[in-house]
Amino acid sequence: MIISVKAHPKSKQAKAKRLSESLFEVWVHEAPDKGRANEAVIELLSEHLDIAKSRMTLISGASSRNKRFEIAGS
Repeated sequence: MIISVKAHPKSKQAKAKRLSESLFEVWVHEAPDKGRANEAVIELLSEHLDIAKSRMTLISGASSRNKRFEIAGS
């Protein structure tokens, strides 16, 4: 399964919101520096979706706010 994510780094709150079956909007505290925001997005989404972080792979958008993740085994 592939999901699209609109990320908001350096936010005052950390939350994830599902907009559709495969579209999410995620706010994280971390700045987009050395992949910290990407790691925070993975962490927050894995908690929101109740899956292991190891099942999520960033397939595009490492340096963009618009990201695509592949979730293994779905």
